[in-house]
Amino acid sequence: MNISKIKNNKNNIIGKQIEYYKQIESTHTYAKTIATLKQNNGKIIIAENQTKGIGTKGRTWHTGEEKNIAMTIIINQNLNFEKIQGITIKIAEIMKKTIKELYNYNLKIKEPNDLMLNNKKICGILTEINTIGNKINYMLISIGFNVNKTNFETEILEKATSLKKEYGKEYEREEIILRFIENLENEL
Repeated sequence: MNISKIKNNKNNIIGKQIEYYKQIESTHTYAKTIATLKQNNGKIIIAENQTKGIGTKGRTWHTGEEKNIAMTIIINQNLNFEKIQGITIKIAEIMKKTIKELYNYNLKIKEPNDLMLNNKKICGILTEINTIGNKINYMLISIGFNVNKTNFETEILEKATSLKKEYGKEYEREEIILRFIENLENEL
């Protein structure tokens, strides 16, 4: 993945800082350890492979080495409770819009946190908000998006898909991340 292509988007706060890992246990778990540091606002943690990727309800998220998007975005400034109402659905809508703009594909939202293509899961979203009293310390937005993976683990073979599996061509992950970041900043 060409991380400098994502970093060089000068108009956005999100993505100016990126930590990139060939392999990490979980972008989400790691982001929690650094989320309260104000200088990490807008930082994205990206991994090619997660050994313990997490989804909702403690499920595992299979990344697929150098094929998909596994990332967590840290937001720890300018957050209020009104802005984050229904945030997981908003994130799903932003990703749906991103894919529509880039490729004219229509993803479906399966509430509360999945995006579907041809009745199979293509993207999972995990949001976490840390608060103390009436103060929001940080929000984590984690996204697992199946982009170029074609071989799926047996337990998810019938339930999961990717852009490449459905349309038979390679997609540029950086392009998806960049457009998503732009759309996210416009909404937040």
